[in-house]
Amino acid sequence: MKKISTVLITGIFLFLASISAFSQNANPVNTTSIEPYPLAIAYDKTTNLVFPYAIKSVDRGSQSVLAQKAKGVENILQIKAGRKGFEETNLTVITAEGKLYCFLLNYAPQPPVLNLAFGTTKPSAQDAFFSSEDHNEGEIQAYSKSVAVEKKKVHGITDKKYGMKFRLDGLFIHDNVMYYRIKIENRSNINYDIDQLRFFIRDRKKAKRTATQEIEIKPLYVQNDTPMVRGQSQHIFVVALPKFTIPDQKYLAVQLMEKNGGRHLELDVHNKALVRSAVLPSL
Repeated sequence: MKKISTVLITGIFLFLASISAFSQNANPVNTTSIEPYPLAIAYDKTTNLVFPYAIKSVDRGSQSVLAQKAKGVENILQIKAGRKGFEETNLTVITAEGKLYCFLLNYAPQPPVLNLAFGTTKPSAQDAFFSSEDHNEGEIQAYSKSVAVEKKKVHGITDKKYGMKFRLDGLFIHDNVMYYRIKIENRSNINYDIDQLRFFIRDRKKAKRTATQEIEIKPLYVQNDTPMVRGQSQHIFVVALPKFTIPDQKYLAVQLMEKNGGRHLELDVHNKALVRSAVLPSL
């Protein structure tokens, strides 16, 4: 009887093991190897890595490697050797679109490459990107491009003087980002040099002897940014801002300031317009 029980238990164990092996073979795990990029760096020279999106995470395999983001820029990483002749190590970078970059670092007194760019870089003269901690930069860029050609328009939010016309041409929303399509028309013969475009939430009315509260909202992205609108021409660009609504006693002020000039323009956008933003379909 004891022998039969032992045989039975052994048989059950082998049966369960075979089922487990079959399940593992039936549902294989797909894996992909990411090959590291070989890169030589020096002690007395800085190597610049330019990424297409903002850098979110940097990990050094050794303290012998020094790495920092370029001051005021989100997508450029500067690296150099912390000591001469360090042993081979690695560097890992994760960017805002969720892409992983791996580097295999070795020491070289005279590196063959000092500046390395990956993909299409932003910002550029046409597309200035303002980094965001909570938004996907790739999505914002894609939706901004779609907003630039959308047919839906906003009417009645305009300011004009001295041959200039400044108006909110479209207002859209997707998830937690609002997209403002703005049109500038220069009907004069004098070029309009843009000093700054700013967004403020302001008090609608100001009582005497009280300070006016202003809250500036920084853009996440500017599509088709330009420093100048030439005479007898027009320009359309898209500004992406974080989603928000405002109380009735406040409004959104959009300021356009002329550089070395007096043709300053301003749009007053109230909550009524914001809540009517057109919803963008998923791309």
